[in-house]
Amino acid sequence: MTSQSPQSLGILKLERGVLPGAMPPTPPPGSMLNPATFDFPVVYETVEGAWVENVVRGDPALEPAFIAAARRLVERGAVAISSTCGFSIRHQAAVAASVNVPVGMSSLLLLPALLRKLPRLARLAVLTYDSKFCGQELLGLDDPDERARVVIGGIEGGKFWHDELKRPAPPTDVAAVEADVASCVARLRDAHPEIAVILFECAAFPIVAPAIRRIASLPVYDIVGLCRLMMASVP
Repeated sequence: MTSQSPQSLGILKLERGVLPGAMPPTPPPGSMLNPATFDFPVVYETVEGAWVENVVRGDPALEPAFIAAARRLVERGAVAISSTCGFSIRHQAAVAASVNVPVGMSSLLLLPALLRKLPRLARLAVLTYDSKFCGQELLGLDDPDERARVVIGGIEGGKFWHDELKRPAPPTDVAAVEADVASCVARLRDAHPEIAVILFECAAFPIVAPAIRRIASLPVYDIVGLCRLMMASVP
């Protein structure tokens, strides 16, 4: 893909710690970092200083770097912008205000609409990289009754969680991601059998979305789906 390809999706990616002169690991199919995941051109910009640990915990000092990288994407022809970390929803408003293209930083933007599609007694499960930092303030829900219908589960402490904190980050262990996510889904459903929909916060989880749909027999939504929706909607 060339940087000037028309109708490109711009993706803000985090630092991965690739050593100088080294080839980065090939992202697995379905990854936001793999251009073949999409049937339209993709361009990337790294957000300077944005690592998994400080984006997940919510470092407000990163906002100027997110804005600068988003503007570079627009200069390169991006007609919509997303990111490789759902926790970057904290910068959604600032980035959207800084560019003149649609911005969807996180799959969590889908949550209010998905919840309102469900029966009143059904629940929605948010699967996140780290549930300690995925608080109610990130859900975009003002109604306490709606908030009560959302259950949050994370894979913190698992192999993938540890791998993503390394510098450089190792190749993604797809089997480990699937095992951790499937285990989290099972725990949540045991505690909340009313779960009717799963929403992946983590932008790495789409690589296992087909497997989780099959295992759970439930609809699964993620950031890849949001990106496709945005790109299908631009003129």
